Amino acid sequence: MDLDALTAVRADQWARLDELARRRRLDGAEADELARLYQAVATDLSTVRSTAPDPTAVANLSGSLSRARARLAGAHEPAWSDVVRFAVVSAPAALYRIRWWIAGVAFASVAVAVVVGWWVATDPGALASLGPKSARDQYVLHDFGDYYAPGSTFASVVWTNNAWLSAVCVALGITGIGPVWVLFTNAVNVGSIGGLMATYGRLDVFFASILPHGMLELTALFTAGAAGLRIFWTLVDPGPRPRARALAEEGRALFTVAITLVMALAVSGLIEGFVTGSALPEWLKLTIGALALAAFWAYVLVLGGRAARAGETGDVDAQRAGDVRPVAA
Repeated sequence: MDLDALTAVRADQWARLDELARRRRLDGAEADELARLYQAVATDLSTVRSTAPDPTAVANLSGSLSRARARLAGAHEPAWSDVVRFAVVSAPAALYRIRWWIAGVAFASVAVAVVVGWWVATDPGALASLGPKSARDQYVLHDFGDYYAPGSTFASVVWTNNAWLSAVCVALGITGIGPVWVLFTNAVNVGSIGGLMATYGRLDVFFASILPHGMLELTALFTAGAAGLRIFWTLVDPGPRPRARALAEEGRALFTVAITLVMALAVSGLIEGFVTGSALPEWLKLTIGALALAAFWAYVLVLGGRAARAGETGDVDAQRAGDVRPVAA
């Protein structure tokens, strides 16, 4: 085959295909023409490759066909745009929708911790249940402070553990028991430690060690528990939607919360690993923790509120979610 001869005969078709593929808008006739030209030029490319594989001709035809195929089949947005949309729309919208659930879980958890702490600090029997006096002395005077030794290894261990707990809260949310058990156990542990430290007059040390990272870390755990309980409540009361559809929609939306909390817990892990046990002034540690918490809530309330007002729920888009049967509201 003579490539020059083929080029002379087909050049107008190749140029027309490239022109249509680059246009922003096509009418019906032009779309049909693009489809016909795509088939013809694809045949030409196959011929060129098999009989006269000129690199320049192959590259030019391949580029035109690639653009035409994207116009015919529909081009997907770049992967980075999905990541950006998740970060600034889907995730904050999902968090915003459960903001009052987060507040309720936080209030209940803090209440349990305060009650348990007061009980341990005022009841000798409760205090004795934490172990013999020698073990309590060792923990309060040495182990509690030593636990927060700065380091990247410690930060990664804390991050992994907390991310796992948060994922469990969301994943077991449908049971209604899993999140409650995790939250209750955590509140009892924190309250017991606080009460123990109070009996030794070291409640200031307790709060100075807990709050810098704990403000964000505990909020993340409360958020995971709230997401899990919201999924359970959807099972109980799906509203006007069929129960299976409601669970699918809420499950997809609220699992974005678990993914988002991985990043929030990474920040709290860094604070716990490099700030809490450091030699920084206590006021600076608390300021860093407060700023991290403020950033989280700004993310939820500002970006999340804007996304929710635009109708976003945190669920995937309709194309990925699939068709659903309409139901009466």
